[in-house]
Amino acid sequence: MSTYGSKRTVVGAHYGLRDWLAQRITGGLMALFTIILLAQVIFTSGPIGYEQWAGIFAAQWMKVLTFCVIVSLLYHAWVGMRDIWMDYVKPVAIKIALNIFTLVWLVGCAGWAIQVLWRL
Repeated sequence: MSTYGSKRTVVGAHYGLRDWLAQRITGGLMALFTIILLAQVIFTSGPIGYEQWAGIFAAQWMKVLTFCVIVSLLYHAWVGMRDIWMDYVKPVAIKIALNIFTLVWLVGCAGWAIQVLWRL
């Protein structure tokens, strides 16, 4: 039995479908959250001040939804930035440094966002 041609060597991270689907799901959740938030702002009577804004996020369900959107946003940003670094940065050391910087930055943003959310 002989083989024809060479075996195909597959390289890369193989994140394709999973990341494509994650981008769509997280994007959809962020869009839904935006619609819910806009509806609450539109149907709030009078000018929007700190009290009204804090009132929108005072309900526990809104805090949980906002937390889910924060996590979705972070994952969405991570997938996008990681793909950019993988596709366009060739030196491995720089690619690793950029990935580490991106992760540290996103974790810092998550901490700040959660601190702001639960302080309201």
